[in-house]
Amino acid sequence: MALFLSLWIKLFFVLTPFFGLTMFLSMTEGYDEHRRRKLALAVSAAVAVLCLILFFAGRQIFSLFGITLDAFRVGAGVLLMLSGIALVQGKSSAADAAREGDVAVVPLAMPIIVGPATTGTLLVMGAELNTVAAKAIGSLALFAAVLCMAAVLLAGSFFQRLMGVRGIAVLSKLTGLILAALAAQMFMTGVQGFIGVQP
Repeated sequence: MALFLSLWIKLFFVLTPFFGLTMFLSMTEGYDEHRRRKLALAVSAAVAVLCLILFFAGRQIFSLFGITLDAFRVGAGVLLMLSGIALVQGKSSAADAAREGDVAVVPLAMPIIVGPATTGTLLVMGAELNTVAAKAIGSLALFAAVLCMAAVLLAGSFFQRLMGVRGIAVLSKLTGLILAALAAQMFMTGVQGFIGVQP
């Protein structure tokens, strides 16, 4: 239970739901409620598929390229730190995307929600879980995190009325602070693995 809660909370913030919400709201400006909800479900489904592939492909990718888990921890930690800093500073990690056409998978699911930092973090987290039981718990935590992110997107109009753009931006900055802390922990764990120090 402790592992599930820990992974769920980490994965929820790694998905940067409030930054994703600000981008989602800006790209669906002028949409009616039905069209906005339909897009939110499509984005959530795409994120779930992408995250599961990355979560289970970690070890195979590391073996294919001869990368150690500690090396990837360091690299993913740096990317996650940059992502956290960008959120705190209020900068978008993705270029402004066109509002026309199908935006569910690109750019909303990837790279806005599942960006480089999220990709690296999911690969590391998946590779760290060795047993079948741990993988199952990790998968459930990942689904729970994606469901929470989906709930945030589905309630986008409500959040917009309740807090306004400024309030959502504040939540996005708080997410950035938490991401920076997770990045520091991941980076230090990788460095300790390199020098042979037990974390």
